[in-house]
Amino acid sequence: MALAETLEEYRYENSIVVALSDGAVLVAEPIAAELHCILTIMLAEDVMLPGEPVPIGSINQEGGFAYNSALSDGEVDEIRAEFHGYIESQKLEHLSHLHQLLGETGVVAKEMLRDQIVIVVADGLKNASTLDAVAEFLKPVRVQKLVIVTPIASVESVDRMHIVADEIHILSTTDNYLDTNHYYDDNTIPGREEILAKMKQIILNWH
Repeated sequence: MALAETLEEYRYENSIVVALSDGAVLVAEPIAAELHCILTIMLAEDVMLPGEPVPIGSINQEGGFAYNSALSDGEVDEIRAEFHGYIESQKLEHLSHLHQLLGETGVVAKEMLRDQIVIVVADGLKNASTLDAVAEFLKPVRVQKLVIVTPIASVESVDRMHIVADEIHILSTTDNYLDTNHYYDDNTIPGREEILAKMKQIILNWH
């Protein structure tokens, strides 16, 4: 609720809340209810190289791929040359998984976001890769404002937020970001049907 209160100015405005995961839906639901706006979801997954701890990029649910902005152009060129085939196979594998996760939810229509205040909500942001996927997804869309909201984020993610977003709302920042589950007392994520129901019934929960 603390995050919802920081966004009060957008109540009754042309705004839409976009969650970045099932866990993020739980954070986004009270925000959408408080602001009287639609709640939808946009999924992305990190693409990793074998044995590497940092993602080389992230792919969104439409298949848009963005290299990790923390990598230099030279590093990206080297990775492309050495791992092109592997990266392409990983992109296909992750895209198939994203489509399975989405199920009947479907891909969030870009027309829904056009000329809206888009409030992107995460349950936690460990690195900038997910934000790069969001930026790639929104690149062809004219939005009124992009607002990024998360309870917890790494310093790297916050630096990237300042570049891709018009406004950010964060409750806590950490240098040593652990797994997102570490920051929650209850890590129970509802099943897919319940997540879908939360998004479909959000209008009934407007405060």
